[in-house]
Amino acid sequence: MSDSVEQTAAANELGADALGRMYGEMLRIRRFEESAAEMFRNGEVPGFLHLSIGQEAVPVGISWPLNDGDVVTSTHRGHGHVLAKGGDLTAMFAELMGRRRGTCAARGGSMHIADVSLGIFGANGIVGAGLPIACGAAQAARMRDAGGIAVAYFGDGAVSQGAFHEAVTTACHLELPLLFVCENNQYAEFTNTSSAAAVPLEQRAFGYGIRFERVDGNEVEAVAATADRLAAELRAGAPPILLEAVTLRARGHYEGDAEEYRDLERDSEWADRDPLALVASRLSAEGLSDQRLEQIREEVETEIAAALAAARESPEPEVSELLDNVISESPRPTARGPEPVGEGEIRTIRSIRDSLHDALADDESVFMAGIDIGRGGGVFNASKGLHDEFPGRLLDMPIAETAIVGLGVGAAMAGMRPIVEVMYLDFISVCFDQIVNQAAKLRYMTGGGAEIALTIRTQFGAGRSSGAQHSQSLEALLAHIPGLTVLMPSTPADAYGLLRSAVDDPNPVIVIENRILYGEKGPAAPAGHRVPIGRARVVREGTDLTVVSVSRMVHVAAAVADELAAEGVSVEVIDLRTVAPLDRQCILDSVAKTNRLVVAHEAVTDFGIGAEMAADAGFWDLDAPIRRVGAAFSPAPYAPALEQAWMPDAARVKAAVLETLG
Repeated sequence: MSDSVEQTAAANELGADALGRMYGEMLRIRRFEESAAEMFRNGEVPGFLHLSIGQEAVPVGISWPLNDGDVVTSTHRGHGHVLAKGGDLTAMFAELMGRRRGTCAARGGSMHIADVSLGIFGANGIVGAGLPIACGAAQAARMRDAGGIAVAYFGDGAVSQGAFHEAVTTACHLELPLLFVCENNQYAEFTNTSSAAAVPLEQRAFGYGIRFERVDGNEVEAVAATADRLAAELRAGAPPILLEAVTLRARGHYEGDAEEYRDLERDSEWADRDPLALVASRLSAEGLSDQRLEQIREEVETEIAAALAAARESPEPEVSELLDNVISESPRPTARGPEPVGEGEIRTIRSIRDSLHDALADDESVFMAGIDIGRGGGVFNASKGLHDEFPGRLLDMPIAETAIVGLGVGAAMAGMRPIVEVMYLDFISVCFDQIVNQAAKLRYMTGGGAEIALTIRTQFGAGRSSGAQHSQSLEALLAHIPGLTVLMPSTPADAYGLLRSAVDDPNPVIVIENRILYGEKGPAAPAGHRVPIGRARVVREGTDLTVVSVSRMVHVAAAVADELAAEGVSVEVIDLRTVAPLDRQCILDSVAKTNRLVVAHEAVTDFGIGAEMAADAGFWDLDAPIRRVGAAFSPAPYAPALEQAWMPDAARVKAAVLETLG
């Protein structure tokens, strides 16, 4: 039998009762979106509105075998995906209107609608961005071994995105229980799919080595039967599957789209295949009376009207709620006290390894993912030996940073505490979307529904002729993003303690280590030690001037302070440890005492974190202008002589101190 005949035969086994329920669910989606379109025209829905009218059979059929433990990631055209998995009509209407009762507390809107409590990890305004996140949800399901699966919806246009390539590659590499569902609705934004896709999806699937199936996306029975079969196989341990559901987007890319690009002849051919009409016709053939069909329609209309009325009664959010859910409200320690010290000395890289070991040992929800971090122990041996000690919890990933970070985001949303490694800080540019638009924003955009307990480990460090793409200090770039926490340890004890605090924290935390310090020794941290996030450390007390620094430059500043002490100059040195959030009070207290400030960091001076500290340095306490010391405003050079001239060093810090002292 052909695929279509097999699908029809399987669909016929579902029965009239199941088909009637599917008809009601599809009609519910249709009427929700038609109502949303009318609300948009009336000015009740701000922003963009992307509708999936004509595609209702796909989400209803795909969701048929799913349960509460399964996870769905969606597209910016995601109303149907949410409703089909149990989304609340009133909350969804309220979300579109920007009301407090919305599914995302009015923080997401149409393009980002989600309900994490139902396993709906969200529609996404970035094309293809949900695919790596679905990998993380699938990885979490596999680690829990409870039979859960993940479904990643995407449009035909998303196949051009690098995120699609990385997600499919990763899913196949890890053999994840993941169903990729391509809703081929014939249009990628304003482009006909037929003119944009050089290679059919089936051929692409062959290249990835992923099993491919195609289904008529307008036949809900066929979609449901196919989804039921594939879901059962995934639950039984089958590797990921790519399903193409061919359907038609009956409306424009967004409401208000002039639609001049549409293929009118093709649209006319599809007009007779409206999925709702097909189901109604089939139900009539099965003997369902016109009276019962009308009753289903009336029930849906009543439900829609009631939900819409309730949503309109919901108030708008208060301005006082503006900053709610940027980060978790879980309190971070603020009290200051003596720093505990363990026994003996230890190298920084070993301290990091011990921190990773203890985090894995203490919490089974912790796992690691990155390039060569498993059997190879990582490029700097930070995870050496952990692969054998914690089988299945160190994932060697493809060279696919977007997928690595996205997997971490999805797993964190599913309740795990992943530690993912981006090998070099420079490489965050490759996966910036998953850090900036996903990890940093999803808690906020879901109204606090998503907790992203994700730790991203990375490293930097100039001075070894690594060139412009392996030497950058980009902490200011990350600290500028609301929702991210940025840590930069300078000692072995802080490397241990900050990393443990990062893993404990319910927010996305980026730990930036300096590879130049990996071989340096210092006092060990006691087992289980945590360094409170957001608390700086006074490395050396002083009275004449304050130097605030971070990472390797702390050691440079301390050496300068030692040298100047012999000349009768008392310099106070502060190690930020946490770049975001900044411990402003520690700086203010110090400047109030010394009345002078120098800021030293390895990053280029312009627009660096030194500017932020200078803005809050206690102007009325200053007796001299603030000076900043950093790298020259150019990419890191390769030639050793140029690199040394480019980098900030002790001589520059000392000169800045003496100039500030006058």
